[in-house]
Amino acid sequence: MRFDLVDLRLFLTVVECGSLTHGARAMHLALASVSERIAGMEEVLGAPLLERNRRGVRVTPAGEALVRHARSILGQVEQMRGELRNYATGLKGRIRLLSNTAAMAAFLPPQLCRFLAAHHDLSIDLEERPSVDIVQALVDRRADLGIVADVTDLAPLQTHLIASDQLVVVAGGAHPVARKPAVAFADILDEPIVGMADTALEAHLAERAARLGRQLDYRIQLRQLDNVAMYVEEGIGISILSGALARTIRRDLAILPLSEPWASRRLYLCARDFSSLTPHAELLARQLLQSAP
Repeated sequence: MRFDLVDLRLFLTVVECGSLTHGARAMHLALASVSERIAGMEEVLGAPLLERNRRGVRVTPAGEALVRHARSILGQVEQMRGELRNYATGLKGRIRLLSNTAAMAAFLPPQLCRFLAAHHDLSIDLEERPSVDIVQALVDRRADLGIVADVTDLAPLQTHLIASDQLVVVAGGAHPVARKPAVAFADILDEPIVGMADTALEAHLAERAARLGRQLDYRIQLRQLDNVAMYVEEGIGISILSGALARTIRRDLAILPLSEPWASRRLYLCARDFSSLTPHAELLARQLLQSAP
């Protein structure tokens, strides 16, 4: 069985576009040429890859398997090209690291600073993403390492505990809860909420509220912490945040822990397979694990 990279890229494009016609247009090829190449792939494989219909195409079980492997192969090729390109600029390796908001706020900055100072020939592609997106990116081999909270399903990945984080309530100084040492989740369910856009945390809080037969009243959800803090200070609502993130707020706001045991979250370093990491990603993983409590 011999498929070249063009075949694999062409097949993925057709599947993602949903039709031979749109796939051919995206690849700047004639429709007849695309049809012929996919027919050739099916002949070599001995099984149909696509089901044609009036609306376009749909992958067969064999096609689904090919999609999975093609994405993996093409992803590795792109990673290889990127790493080889780095040699021309004096870098020996680049690590793709995804992190949730909590780890980005406190745990990662000093760790990455120390790592890059010790390894001048390495570089890190760091991106902040919701935990659920990080898990999927690792499964799809679009990142080397990820740091996520345990409010997300981590079953497809290998994990190591590296830090803990407490969920806290952030309120204006004049708010009634501001004078309390801690607050119960049930006591703030009637409060308007200024949310931080974090899909995993939002789902986690919604599930906890549903257990009490309630739901959170989000007045607005924002992506920037400074904006969340501004809205809270103006009395628009209170917010529920990662404690590590809340400690970076520069405004005069009350920060108090949620009293429930489930409000103590754990942060995990994750990989699809730690044993198959690139040598430079393994170096970073080792340092992060050595710094774990």
